[in-house]
Amino acid sequence: MVNKVVMALVNVTLSVPEETYKTMKKHPEIKWTEIMRQAAVQFAKRLEKDDPFRKYAYARAKDDWSDADELFKT
Repeated sequence: MVNKVVMALVNVTLSVPEETYKTMKKHPEIKWTEIMRQAAVQFAKRLEKDDPFRKYAYARAKDDWSDADELFKT
C-alpha cells in the first residue's frame, strides 16, 4: 500500500508594482504562480527555523523588511 500526502492549498491575492506586472506579462512562459508560491514557502520556512534571534529580528522589522533580511543572507 502506498501512502499519499495530500497538501491543501489556499488562494492568496497579492499586489505588485505596475512595472513588475508589465514584465510578468511579457513572459507568459513563466509560471508566475509557482514562483510566488516557492518564494512564500521558502520565506515561511526561514521564519519557522528554531533561531530565536532571527524570529526577534523579523518581529521587529516593522517598515523595512530588507533590514532584517540583510542580517540573515546566506
